[in-house]
Amino acid sequence: MKPLKTVRLSDQVIEALKELIDSEGFSLGDKFYSENELTKKLDVSRSSIREAVRILEVTGVVTVKHGKGIFIADPMKKELEAFKEWLINNETSIFEHFEVRLMIDPKAAGVAAVKADHEDIMHMEKACRDFEAVYNEGKTPALIKHDEEFHLAMAKSTKNRTLYYLMKTMTSSLSEGWVTSLHTPGRSEKTIKEHKVIFQAIKNKDPKAAEKAMRDHLDNALADIRASLG
Repeated sequence: MKPLKTVRLSDQVIEALKELIDSEGFSLGDKFYSENELTKKLDVSRSSIREAVRILEVTGVVTVKHGKGIFIADPMKKELEAFKEWLINNETSIFEHFEVRLMIDPKAAGVAAVKADHEDIMHMEKACRDFEAVYNEGKTPALIKHDEEFHLAMAKSTKNRTLYYLMKTMTSSLSEGWVTSLHTPGRSEKTIKEHKVIFQAIKNKDPKAAEKAMRDHLDNALADIRASLG
């Protein structure tokens, strides 16, 4: 890369940093060059580097950890954090929560049945076992954690980062749906059975069965909530 001859902040400095990230094989989470190293590589002032890094941090390309350095970030994660904040600040009903899940989860289960690898299957199976174990031990608060783990393991197995981050964001922001559902009489027992059906369909690589099993699971949970609310 040719040194930059200007010392003022410009789009050229920002683009040069992006080029370094792409051309030198940096991955998400990797530590990037220090300000001093970047100053030498690009032959620009430290203030220009700092300003460019600040802009890249605002746009989600990098993150700066004080005392540790500059790290490669995920722009998508920044956007989803904004979405998460919106969800938290704008109350949504339990029924809206399930409406969104019915749009997403069944299709995700179908994709998972096609793309899940051995490790994904192991994670989903463990989540099923853990859910049943804490239920048998009467540890109700832990049920929510393992229910979420099952759905996130399923989402991760789709190999679609957008879908995974979206579901992870919704899980942490809209936990009321999980809490209400699992505190409905008889729902935890049904969830154990329904998760096993979903899991088996994914393990058998049967996308239609997986999609149907997930839709049935959510429909049943929603019906139980409606019944409990009268």
